Amino acid sequence: MSARGSLGHRDTRIALAVSSVAHTFAHMFVLLYATVVLVIEAEFGLSYADLQWLAVPGFVMFGAAALPAGWLGDRWSAPGMMAVFFFGVGGAAIVTGLAEGRVGLLVGLTAIGTSAAIYHPVGISWLVRNAPNPGRALGINGVFGSMGTAGAALVAGVLAEFFGWRAAFLVPGLVAVAVGVAFVVLIIRGDVRETRGEAPPTAPALAAQDVRRAFLALFATVIAVGLIFQSTSVAMPKIFADRLVADGSALAVGSLVAFVYAISAATQLVGGELADRFSLKRVYMWTQVLQVPVILVAFLTFNYGLVALAIVMVGLNVAGQPAENALLARYTPLAWRGRMFGVKFVLTLGVSTLGVALVPAIADWTGSLNYLFVALAFFAACAGLTASLLPADRTEARVNTCVAAGESD
Repeated sequence: MSARGSLGHRDTRIALAVSSVAHTFAHMFVLLYATVVLVIEAEFGLSYADLQWLAVPGFVMFGAAALPAGWLGDRWSAPGMMAVFFFGVGGAAIVTGLAEGRVGLLVGLTAIGTSAAIYHPVGISWLVRNAPNPGRALGINGVFGSMGTAGAALVAGVLAEFFGWRAAFLVPGLVAVAVGVAFVVLIIRGDVRETRGEAPPTAPALAAQDVRRAFLALFATVIAVGLIFQSTSVAMPKIFADRLVADGSALAVGSLVAFVYAISAATQLVGGELADRFSLKRVYMWTQVLQVPVILVAFLTFNYGLVALAIVMVGLNVAGQPAENALLARYTPLAWRGRMFGVKFVLTLGVSTLGVALVPAIADWTGSLNYLFVALAFFAACAGLTASLLPADRTEARVNTCVAAGESD
């Protein structure tokens, strides 16, 4: 069945719609605080670095909880876990919005990260099982994830500016709960069903040494890629506030960050097309290598050219994700694919939380985030090097990219 045809199937349309909304929420909710933190220093009597440290446990759980969430999705119910996701992130955001002190913020932000962790291992595999040809469906889904990253800064900035910082958590939280109620209604009506099969053909048998080499190179690379994505998404509001927005307006900063992520989101579709047409290894490697000079130029830029450079930085980072997921699917047996994606998200969202911790650490040590760019360039160089160690493509099996060409974080 064609990709267009697969998107026309009722089960696929519902799975794509729900998964795309959930992907948006997963990235948006964990990043609301990155903008809100700019306007709450006076109320809580804490510095930016002290407040930012409160978000680190949530980012740890965003990755660490992915593996048990994926296991529950496989053993219990993927739709059931998706319902838990909507109620979890919504309820946690409401708790955060009602926080009265440091402990309340810590509990709420950690609960947001824990609940948001459900999406990636459960939602992506659920969508794959419902799409006979998932490439296009997952490409669209990936764009929605990037739009969630973009929307976080804008939503938080607008709500905080006009209604106070608590509204930046309470309003999205209530929306997520409402979506969860609607999703449960779909389950009860039988419009959402558990699907255990998978339509796309699996990859041909590969040499054991290639599989081992691929996993070592991939896991090292996804950690570096995740470090860049996580630290950039958390630090960008502060960097723009320091370098571009003199009055530190949350709305102005949020609008700039949203613009960067909205424009760069489309590069995932470009990355998917490149992965379909060229060597997965080369596409993946070059999207990492090309980030290095762009990041170094950004380090030296203190004008609005930084916005354009940020678009290219983020665009290259996410453009490699379709090839990354296609490579992981190529080297993973079908029976283990869900768990391996869970492991990947533990690495890219959990271990890479070190990148989030770098933000307050560098702010503490140097008084600014300027030298974060040097760390980002180092991570990108490491990612390019480890990606170059992947086995060379030895087949014409472009069918592999159909499995996960669009599965992006």
